[in-house]
Amino acid sequence: MKKISIPAKYKGIIFIILSAFCFACMNLCVRLSGDLPSMQKCFFRNFVSFFFALAVLIRNKQGLKWKKGNLKWLILRSFAGTLGIIGNYYAIDHIALADASILNKMSPFFVIIFSIIMLKEKLTLFQGMAVCIAFIGCLFIIKPTFSNIDLIPYASGLLSGLGAGFAYTIVRILGQRGEQGPLIVFFFSAFSCIATLPALILDFHPMAWWQILALLGAGLSATGGQFSITAAYYNAPAREISVYDYSQIIFATLLGLIFLGELPDIYSFIGYAIIIAMAVLMFLYNNKKGIFKNRRLPQK
Repeated sequence: MKKISIPAKYKGIIFIILSAFCFACMNLCVRLSGDLPSMQKCFFRNFVSFFFALAVLIRNKQGLKWKKGNLKWLILRSFAGTLGIIGNYYAIDHIALADASILNKMSPFFVIIFSIIMLKEKLTLFQGMAVCIAFIGCLFIIKPTFSNIDLIPYASGLLSGLGAGFAYTIVRILGQRGEQGPLIVFFFSAFSCIATLPALILDFHPMAWWQILALLGAGLSATGGQFSITAAYYNAPAREISVYDYSQIIFATLLGLIFLGELPDIYSFIGYAIIIAMAVLMFLYNNKKGIFKNRRLPQK
């Protein structure tokens, strides 16, 4: 029987939609875990991911050795990813689930900015305008005023998008340098646990059984999302598949409505529409111009 081969681009699309669902579930579990410090939630989220990634490495007999010259990239990816998670968790605890998710999903726009700086990719006038308009969409969600008591959580949510965008750009670099996805996830999980451990020790809050279950659910969902997003950017360039990451907003809105009774206001929906529209237009523009035609994508 002939084996069906799936092009790397379509693998990337499938993985990024799967990661969007997993991360939406993770955000819901984080909110359901109750009034715990963001650092404590971050630690237990990555503690679960650490053991899953370690199990995959052992099963694949990969070992813990990274390729020469990749250590600095692994550290940068882990630092940015940890910063992004802390910002995201703080936002999730203080603003609507869908608002926190869409601000985190500014990451593809930050990926474009960082790709220009780090990968020397060229920015067209259309892409530059799309990024600027997307940030205008953010203002509808954040609604910045001096009287807005939620300004810090909203800024934290945007910071999470910046951290994630930087991290995903480095994932792409590591993929090009031949580093395997499980090792990237393992290194990131271990780094995050070590980085948040001091705060956990100094400000540990005892947890009820349902909070432990919620954080385990967050960790399991995050593990699935982390492996999926790493596989997605490992298989295809960010500008080809990043638009599909916005499916998380649909998942987050539905989960927030069903489990938390949250319905974002009209200004937030306007912001969602602007940001998603720019992402879709940018995706269509790239395909129309054939930027990536005849370009060979790395196979997993």
